[in-house]
Amino acid sequence: MFTVSERPEILYTNEPDLPVTEFCRVLAESGPWTTRGDLRMKAMLSQADLVLTARLYRPHGKLVGVLRGVTDFSWICYISELAVSRSAQGFGIGKGLLDEARRQLGPAVAIALISTPDSVGFYESIGMTRIPDAFWFPRAKTNLPLAS
Repeated sequence: MFTVSERPEILYTNEPDLPVTEFCRVLAESGPWTTRGDLRMKAMLSQADLVLTARLYRPHGKLVGVLRGVTDFSWICYISELAVSRSAQGFGIGKGLLDEARRQLGPAVAIALISTPDSVGFYESIGMTRIPDAFWFPRAKTNLPLAS
């Protein structure tokens, strides 16, 4: 999509009604991605509190990045997904999405996320602090219906 010498103009915006098909396309284009099923993907997107997008800055610009977060807008925002299409990686779009999240959330709201091992260097390079005291209960390995 881009050559090394070009830096695309990117429009960052809040898109709470982002179509699921576009969301899934960017996730698939960002790297190894396991499909989660249509119902789950729709629920993930519709129940997010913050859906930020990065689009090529032109009419009907192509979606090249997405950030999905769950937040109370007062204390913390958990970034559930941060994905940039492979063809647009290396142009600062992931950092741009996080900067836009910080701008929209304000300085009183902390941002947390869980990184894949391959992305740890990226988060450290943009100034995020690694924290050792995180815990979780993993999802069940079944095809249980979504909670309502």
